[in-house]
Amino acid sequence: MTGGSLGLRSASYGSLQHQNLQNGLLLPGQFPLPPPPPPLFVPRKPAKMLKEKDRLFPWICKFAGRKKVGMLFLCVVSAAVFGWVLYVGKGEDASEGDHASSIRINNQTALSYEPSTYQVQHPSPVYFSGYVLPPGNPCENFALPPPPADKKRTGPRPCPVCYLPVKEAIALMPKAPSYSPVLHNLTYVYEEHSLKTEFGGSEFGGYPSLKQRNDSFDIRESMTVHCGFVKGTKPGRGTGFDIDDADLLDMEQCNGIVVASAIFGNFDLLREPKNISEAAKKKVCFYMFLDEETEAYVRNTSNLDGSKKVGLWRIVLVRSLPYADPRRNGKVPKLLLHRLFPNARYSIWMDGKLELVMDPYQILERFLWRKNASFAISRHYRRFDVFVEAEANKAAAKYDNSSIDFQIDFYRREGLTPYSEAKLPIISDVPEGCVIIREHMPISNLFTCLWFNEVDRFTSRDQLSFSIVRDKIMAKVNWSVSMFLDCERRNFVVQGYHRDVLEHMAPPIAIFQHHPPQLLPLTHPPPLTETLLEKAPNRRLPPRRGKGRRRHRKVAAGGTVSNLS
Repeated sequence: MTGGSLGLRSASYGSLQHQNLQNGLLLPGQFPLPPPPPPLFVPRKPAKMLKEKDRLFPWICKFAGRKKVGMLFLCVVSAAVFGWVLYVGKGEDASEGDHASSIRINNQTALSYEPSTYQVQHPSPVYFSGYVLPPGNPCENFALPPPPADKKRTGPRPCPVCYLPVKEAIALMPKAPSYSPVLHNLTYVYEEHSLKTEFGGSEFGGYPSLKQRNDSFDIRESMTVHCGFVKGTKPGRGTGFDIDDADLLDMEQCNGIVVASAIFGNFDLLREPKNISEAAKKKVCFYMFLDEETEAYVRNTSNLDGSKKVGLWRIVLVRSLPYADPRRNGKVPKLLLHRLFPNARYSIWMDGKLELVMDPYQILERFLWRKNASFAISRHYRRFDVFVEAEANKAAAKYDNSSIDFQIDFYRREGLTPYSEAKLPIISDVPEGCVIIREHMPISNLFTCLWFNEVDRFTSRDQLSFSIVRDKIMAKVNWSVSMFLDCERRNFVVQGYHRDVLEHMAPPIAIFQHHPPQLLPLTHPPPLTETLLEKAPNRRLPPRRGKGRRRHRKVAAGGTVSNLS
């Protein structure tokens, strides 16, 4: 190795001698080198890629070292692959308002990209919207016949109703629920200790205040209202109106149609449904609620045994009744069936005095599904005005007169007016509430909850509070109650007498039919003979009047009688 070669080691960024020469320094034994010849220039058009490379790499190297260029390139490729996967897998949907995001690598280079937001597409809910009977169906153009011409028959009576056959009615049962306007989520108040701050109400109902009452008529998408059963963990368990757990479990398993009734205070007789199809016997739930007094009477007078069934009726014993009045206790299952049967879709309520004589599928098809209605009730056969109904209740001593007056005056101050044609298409303000046909859905459940709250606060005469609740809900949402004729109701239920009335009625008069005596067959008499003539008795004939008898002449006063002999 010579001394001249000491300064010729290579470095990463050029030779050492070049650096010293550039700085004006010479090592010992080193002579200045002649200037390098000028580079040969060959004129040609540089490639486009070389131009971009000449521009890009010096710019990148200006901010990052050469060792970091590879890492930067790898990040760019990864970002491109990631974006391609998102594009292929989820599409290019981007919502408005997206902002560009950036990724910085070693605080040197920023990579920008546009994030995409994706909305999960849930299937739209399907609702029942009604149907039209096929052309030629006998019920398509069915019309009620004119009333009978007999003027003596002016009272309530049944009229013809066009029902579809049971199989057709079952086939038309809606697969989807009806649409509930505005209200979609309804929950109920639970509280262990309720304080009474205003008039009316009960511990079972929770004593809702007037402010809570007014708020409950403000229909919203989600609502929580008072609806009975405010205590306990679930309806029927420690709430008042208590039911055994085994019965509650059976009631929760009823997820289709329920037919329900109740007898409290041993007030009515148990009446067995008639004309029920085999399909309804298998799939429809028939429940009869009894208190302890009525259950003991039924057990002693019928074949009620461990199966808890009498015919089609499934007997449910209710303890700890919330009210002293049996009729007010009956309003609990009548108006709150959706709470006792949380999984049922449809229900038919009938008072204990009624006997069902038509199949439930046919009733629901005729009065609910065919009308595309979610709540149906019959109107009163004679009265259609609440004020007239109140006076009739007072005249019949249905309730305390002062309580009826207080309730009607309260409704009048809220805006209740007598019925008139201005309320059309509403045809009546007074229902015949012994039968209720309904679908269990949020808006109809809210209606019966608020109707029950009125019965709990005021009188138990539910005909008086029906229209005020209906009108307040109709003022907020597009929903109504379907009211049918009372004579149509009497077509599928037969109204009987209460048990006490039957016991005090005089027994029917026995009617004996007198049959005519049986005629003996005619026989020819035997011929007369001398022997028979001799044996015949001699009859003494009465004397004949006429010859041979002496007549007496009438002699006038003062006259004489001559002797003609």
